[in-house]
Amino acid sequence: MSLRKQLAALCGTLVFTLAGSQAMADEVLVAVASNFTGAIKTIAGRFEQATGHAVVLSFGSTGKHYAQIRHGAPYHAFFAADVQRPRLLEEEGRIVPGSRYTYAFGRLVLWSPQADRVDAQGGVLATDGYARLAIANPRLAPYGAAAQQVLEARGLWDTLQPRLVRGENIGQTYQYVQSGAAELGFVAYSQIRTPDTEPAGSAWIVPEDLYAPIEQQAVLLKDTPAARAFMAFVRSEEAAGIIEGYGYGVARE
Repeated sequence: MSLRKQLAALCGTLVFTLAGSQAMADEVLVAVASNFTGAIKTIAGRFEQATGHAVVLSFGSTGKHYAQIRHGAPYHAFFAADVQRPRLLEEEGRIVPGSRYTYAFGRLVLWSPQADRVDAQGGVLATDGYARLAIANPRLAPYGAAAQQVLEARGLWDTLQPRLVRGENIGQTYQYVQSGAAELGFVAYSQIRTPDTEPAGSAWIVPEDLYAPIEQQAVLLKDTPAARAFMAFVRSEEAAGIIEGYGYGVARE
C-alpha cells in the first residue's frame, strides 16, 4: 500500500473513531465537596459542550461521600475537600492507581451578607453583636475543622459553643448565613466569590496561618473513557483558570 493510501486509511479511522466517541457519549457520576459547587458546575458545563458526555454532580460533605463510596455508591470520581479521605480510599484499594492528586487549595472566610457587620480583623467574633455563628460540622467537613482551629486560636471555641449553628456541610452552613438563620459564619471563599462578581456583604479572609491548609484532592474511582476524560479536563489549563476564578489556589504541574 502506498504512503498516500496509508494516510487516507488512517484519516478514515480517526474520523470513524471520533464520530463513534460522540455517538457513544456516556455519563460520569461525580461526588463533590459542597465548597466546590460553583467551580465544578462551570467546568462540567465546558466539558459537556466539548465532548457530548454528561456529568452528573452530587454535592455534600466529604465525610458523607467517603462513607457512601465505602458502601458501594456508584461514583466514577470523587472531589473531596481534604487529603485524608482520598488517601484512605487509596489505601483501601478503592481508586484507580495513581489517580489521586491535589486539584485546589481552599480559603476560609468569616462572612455576613450584611455590610459592615464583619470587620477586617474578625474582631466581631469576640463581641455580643450577634446571636448565632454558623460553622460546618468539624467531624465531617474540612472547612468546619478549619473554623474550629480559628476559634481555638482566638481562645473562643469554648465560650462560643452556645451560639454555634452546625451545618452538615459547608453548603448548608452558607445557607444558614445567607438566610439569616445565623448572622455570620465561616464559609468557603469560593461561595461568596465568582469570576464575575465581588463578594457581597462583609467578610474577613482568615489568615492561613490560623488553620491547617485546606488541600483538596480528587480520585478516579472507576476507569471509564468518559470518566478519565473528565479528570484530564479538570487538570487542564482551562479548568485551572476557572478554579482560580472562584478564589482557590491551584498547584500547577
